[in-house]
Amino acid sequence: MAGSEATPARISNFIPTDITTVTECVHLPGRIHSAGVWNYFHSGRFSFSLPQFEIQMIVVFLITQAFHYMLKRQGMPPFTSQLITGLILSSPILGHLKVFRVIFSSKSQELIYVLGFFGQALFVFLGAVKSDMGTMRRMGRKALYTGIACHVSPLLLGNLLHFTLGKSWLTEEMYYKNAFLTGAHSLTSFPVVVYLLEHLRILNSELGQLVLSASFVSDFSGVMIMLVSQVVTISSQISATRAMMTVGSILIYFFLIAYAFRPAMFWVVRKTPEGKPVKGMYIHIIIAIMFLSGLYANYSALPFFLGPFALGLAVPAGPPLGSTIVSKLNCFTEEVFLPLYVTAAAMKADIRSVTFSDRSIKFNVVLFCSTFVAKMVGSLVPPLYSQMPLNDALAVALILSFKGVNQLTIYFCKLMFQRDPREGEPVFSLLTIAILVNALIIPVLVKYLYDPSRKYAGYQKRDIMHCRSNAELRVLVCIHGSANVAAAIKLLEAACLSRERPLGIYVLHLIRLIGRSSPVFISHNKPKTVSSSSSFSENIIIPFERFKQEKKLVGLSVNLFTAITPPKYMHEDICTLALDRLTSLIVLPFHRKWSIDGSFESEDNNIRTLNYNVLQTAPCSVGILVDRGHLGRSMASTESSYSVAMFFLGGNDDQEAIIFAKRLVGNSNITLTVVHLVASETDGDIHIDNLLDFEVLKDVKRNHVGNAYVIYSEEKVEDGPQTAMVIRSMAYKFDLIIVGRRHNIDSAQTSGLAEWSEFPELGVIGDLLASSDVVGSKTSILVVQQQQTDDR
Repeated sequence: MAGSEATPARISNFIPTDITTVTECVHLPGRIHSAGVWNYFHSGRFSFSLPQFEIQMIVVFLITQAFHYMLKRQGMPPFTSQLITGLILSSPILGHLKVFRVIFSSKSQELIYVLGFFGQALFVFLGAVKSDMGTMRRMGRKALYTGIACHVSPLLLGNLLHFTLGKSWLTEEMYYKNAFLTGAHSLTSFPVVVYLLEHLRILNSELGQLVLSASFVSDFSGVMIMLVSQVVTISSQISATRAMMTVGSILIYFFLIAYAFRPAMFWVVRKTPEGKPVKGMYIHIIIAIMFLSGLYANYSALPFFLGPFALGLAVPAGPPLGSTIVSKLNCFTEEVFLPLYVTAAAMKADIRSVTFSDRSIKFNVVLFCSTFVAKMVGSLVPPLYSQMPLNDALAVALILSFKGVNQLTIYFCKLMFQRDPREGEPVFSLLTIAILVNALIIPVLVKYLYDPSRKYAGYQKRDIMHCRSNAELRVLVCIHGSANVAAAIKLLEAACLSRERPLGIYVLHLIRLIGRSSPVFISHNKPKTVSSSSSFSENIIIPFERFKQEKKLVGLSVNLFTAITPPKYMHEDICTLALDRLTSLIVLPFHRKWSIDGSFESEDNNIRTLNYNVLQTAPCSVGILVDRGHLGRSMASTESSYSVAMFFLGGNDDQEAIIFAKRLVGNSNITLTVVHLVASETDGDIHIDNLLDFEVLKDVKRNHVGNAYVIYSEEKVEDGPQTAMVIRSMAYKFDLIIVGRRHNIDSAQTSGLAEWSEFPELGVIGDLLASSDVVGSKTSILVVQQQQTDDR
């Protein structure tokens, strides 16, 4: 009926066998837009769905963000805050208040659940899109065995308890209704594990890579067992013919994915020019197929989410297709749909219904705890057997035992959509509380047990200063794009000496990870390396291969790698490679870019954050190379001269910098000028407090640095401003200036300069040279920090 007329309507639950009916007045057409806020104050209720939904969103997001602000420092993901919000808004706490009963009326929650399941389908689909199917081929035995044990151990123990204690503790009806719980407790969801690792910021750590592979195996085995059990259930409860039809529909769907959808996805990738976005029409078609796949799974008597998950695995991970899908859908899914859904689902929990005098509740407590312990033990054994440290193995087991939105969805759908939801309410309330306890404790314990920066701590001297003169100097050069290549090659060319002083170069091309959850690390030194990332690194590989061929030195080795990883985890790939290859120096490009005429061009704050992280966690010395657009062009031919200066004030970083500078002068085309800035109240020749400073300057003062000619001069300065004047007067005279970072070191020569520092990662002197005040300078800067061996 139209307008404000209403008619009694008999609304039945969607389960066909349900005999419960509800009589309710439904306005036709539905009331959506409000006539004004005064209407609410007049009637005391929401008569319009849109304003009510908007207020529900505001309430949910305010409470969720307030809790997340308090809990995120402990490493807890937003899911924990969303679960707490739902329990607070449930009927036993705030839900009994009139204002919240009006805002979250029973009828209005239907819209939230519809949008929530819509978001859950997208969440599962995106989790599969981010998955790298190559993970199955690349994983080691440790990850394979951990994933299998993680799923099989709780499944065996849970079924044993169900067949023994369950028959004596549960009624016959509850025994069969709750049979699915063992499988649900045993589940390890790959998207949920990725979600937790991202918020713990250990996705790209060695432990994170192991957990990712193990969770993929566990999730895959869980899906396979679920399909088999579903077919067996259909055969026993309906008919064998219907079970065969279900098997046939599964095989048809998988056949379409393998031989129709996936080839079509690669066709879309081939049709997309490199560096260009995928056409919106293709994205819309894929999303439409994703929802159709859910309907197909549902009508085949399978879980709705199986369709989107299987289709997501067919999408090629990474750019251009996978990254486009993720960038378009991920933010709205995780920041809008899921918070509403998790909160609304948790609101259905009624903690008053959980009574431990009920034998069903007791059995579910035993079942949940037993399967949790079995999962922990099963996840612990393979890592410990492979001699992983106990703390790291415990962290692996805890992460694989984490329960998130996928487990909540299974409990919610199976227990609250029964013929009489009141029968499943106590168990669902208990399991919701169990998930909350799980989500509160596990992130805190993992953060306590595992510190990814711990493995980078320097226990041995791995710097330039302690590298013997005739030993191989190993340098890790990081490259973000082709703009960094020329300057890096010219710096390495200057350090490339002879077979008596060998140089090992490790080049790492860093690519930002978009559209996949599994980071990729590739070595290009293997003769048969097949990867889509090779095309992205081709403009980096070719110049360094040409450099190696042109030099043809016995003592020169060049090794090329590519890391595709999120920007916030790039420093872990860098530090891991430096640790594995025993490098003495990491060279990082500065985050600012200058044109060839010395004018400022652009900057990237993600690179700046990366440089900060590497400086704090690196297992060796670090150099930040500031290329003002001239370094890569100053030596167009090997015969051109190359002027280098080094400003020396004293300290570990300056000692490291001058040792590197002295290695450069073995090249006959390079001239070195060392400027020793001495405080005016001291005599630099006699009263030197640091004997190491005197030792590293001794051969420079006497001009006995091999066969090279070195210019040494001293400049007496009273304070920081005078030092700034001296440095800026020389900022235009050299091709490259090398300085030590000298972070947090106070001295008379730099007094008053730290307050005006624009780039703390460069130190006071490096900041002076790289600042915007030095207009038109084409001099490049290398800022060196010696390996930090103290506890960090």
